[in-house]
Amino acid sequence: MMGVLNHLSTLLLLSLLPPALSRVVENFSVVEQCQNFFLDGTTPNLPGILIGGKVEDQNRYKLICQLFNNAYRFATLYDTFNKIPVFSAYTFTGASTDCRPKDQPWMIEPQLNGETNNPEMQKDSKTIEYPKQAGDKDYKNSIPNKWVNRGHLFPCSHAHDNDTQKSTFTLTNIVPQVVSFNGGSWERMERNVRGNLLTDCINNNNKTKAYVVTGAVPSKSNTLNNRVNIPDLMWTAYCCYNKNLKQWVAQAHWGENQNEDKKKTLPSHTLAELYDMLYRHYGGGGDVQVFPEQCPIGLHPTTTPNPTTTPNTWKNYREIILSTLRNLYNSMRNSFGRFFG
Repeated sequence: MMGVLNHLSTLLLLSLLPPALSRVVENFSVVEQCQNFFLDGTTPNLPGILIGGKVEDQNRYKLICQLFNNAYRFATLYDTFNKIPVFSAYTFTGASTDCRPKDQPWMIEPQLNGETNNPEMQKDSKTIEYPKQAGDKDYKNSIPNKWVNRGHLFPCSHAHDNDTQKSTFTLTNIVPQVVSFNGGSWERMERNVRGNLLTDCINNNNKTKAYVVTGAVPSKSNTLNNRVNIPDLMWTAYCCYNKNLKQWVAQAHWGENQNEDKKKTLPSHTLAELYDMLYRHYGGGGDVQVFPEQCPIGLHPTTTPNPTTTPNTWKNYREIILSTLRNLYNSMRNSFGRFFG
């Protein structure tokens, strides 16, 4: 009886809190505006997780179209076992001058816990422990206990208006991130990428537009509050059309989620190198691909190679060749599995 009363009290509490609309779907293509956060509507391929737009384990992984104040803002693939997002995808169309909205509460997604049939994201309670997602309670004393805080995948600094900034403050867009990493090399990278997007991603309509996907690779056993996975590393990549070069350009970054010194920076990488890194972490059958084929997997055309930040040319091309051969092999193995051991 007490369990029923607790559940009813939770529903009552949630019903009294201000909503921020969202929607859990079986496929991002169900919602056209949500699908538009991916270039050509093509979602990433991650072996064992998401292949061809279809979630491999629908009990564990959930697709969320993040809707706030009657507009879809970004898309998230959420891992209910690790209680962190696998990735968030968004379009960069310029950035607001003010980053952090004042007095913005953290929000959760009640649909993940079956708490309501109404597709609404609600203000998080500081006392409730949610069975399938992280909550405020999990992050209580997170800095003294684990030296981590809340790290955005879709950063509010990349949002183009105040409502989109507010929409990023959902715990389905957050991972436990080591404080020095979050406020150090990762923040500097986000700022530098923001500058690149503003200068390199002007399309033929003279509009700023880039497709960005940012994700986290979970650790095997490192957790916050014995519930929320603290990821081993975080990664991000963008692809956009550059009207001056008359071609698509792309770039990737990643970094280990660990304590670091104040001067550390994150080097830029090609998509080929990103795919190879993610393949090593996710393994399994199938290839890794974040963007469709028009996004170049080689050197960013506007990048001047720098030996301190950019891999040398031979290593770059070697990675491209190895990644291409590996993806070709995995595709053949998936299609003709009975002929390949």
